[in-house]
Amino acid sequence: MVDSIEMERGENYYKVIIKTARPGMIIGRSGEGTTKIKDKVYKYLTKFGADIPKDLRLSIEEIRNPERHAGVVVHMVKEAIEKRTPFRRTMKQTVEKVMANKDVLGVKVTLSGRLDGAEMGRLETLKKGRLPLQTLRADVDFARGRASMPYGDIGIKVWIYRGDIFAKKIDPKSRSQKLTPNS
Repeated sequence: MVDSIEMERGENYYKVIIKTARPGMIIGRSGEGTTKIKDKVYKYLTKFGADIPKDLRLSIEEIRNPERHAGVVVHMVKEAIEKRTPFRRTMKQTVEKVMANKDVLGVKVTLSGRLDGAEMGRLETLKKGRLPLQTLRADVDFARGRASMPYGDIGIKVWIYRGDIFAKKIDPKSRSQKLTPNS
């Protein structure tokens, strides 16, 4: 359930930040998972002939509200479908969980493929709330994934709308910040 991986590079350090809903699964017992990840990063860097940093830092951050992040929601839907739960029930429960979060204003979940092992593939969509995909200042988080089933793969797409983003402008007269819409 990794939402994102960020990397920072300095002159003599390399920092990898992993944002996840379940940090305990990545860290492992007595931190053995973090040492494995560090070893893999070192191998990857040496494979491509990159300068190996003296200090490799790995930090794992926990996501407080996993239902706000589309990548985590896709992973939740994938796990449920691979456990053979009915896809409509999974979609409805997922949409309700996401909309229960006070920061979320709209959500859309789309499943496509041979749903319930049908002979012919199809597309099913469930949407709740607002989802302005044409508004540039809308904060829409999108992720997609794939659930592997014995009869074929099922594609999963999730859109989560978290409100509009406003730019901060400083008023030169009063030197205070105002939130104004982007123009």
